[in-house]
Amino acid sequence: MHTALTRANALVAYTMSVLASLTFLCFVSTFFNEYQVHADIDTVKVVVKNVPDYAAGKEKNDLGFLTFDLQADLNPLFNWNVKQLFLYLTAEYETPNNKLNQVVLWDKIILRGENALLDYRSMNTKYYFWDDGNGLVAHKNVTMTLSWNIIPNAGNLPRIMSNGKHTFAFPESYTTSRVM
Repeated sequence: MHTALTRANALVAYTMSVLASLTFLCFVSTFFNEYQVHADIDTVKVVVKNVPDYAAGKEKNDLGFLTFDLQADLNPLFNWNVKQLFLYLTAEYETPNNKLNQVVLWDKIILRGENALLDYRSMNTKYYFWDDGNGLVAHKNVTMTLSWNIIPNAGNLPRIMSNGKHTFAFPESYTTSRVM
């Protein structure tokens, strides 16, 4: 005859095995879904200033200011295994000092059940667009992309880029007046 503790241990072990199997089935049921949507990104106003970086002494670095338009319908990304989306808008460019520069300009978290239709006009960036030198002025090839992480109930955490990209150029000269 088994004791009550042995029977409880067997019941808990069996329950955990069933729950682990169900969690794995949840993960597999949405693993092969295509989480791609198109995003329309456009820049409205782009200026660059040369300002002192007080953290690094008195040297001056480029600081870009821009406003952007963003339209995307993210509703198709949600299913029963998606808790939330972590969106972020990045700018990528190349300078003589660095082969690849990536700057996060804006981010947003969208929970399941919230409005996932993005329609932003003339939005300011949420974070500064600093360059570690003078690589922004007259730069002709800065590419903005919208990416997201899907936060699932069960499964992996993919990083996905939207189908739409936008390339823009910074002006040839610095702006000296106050912007935005």
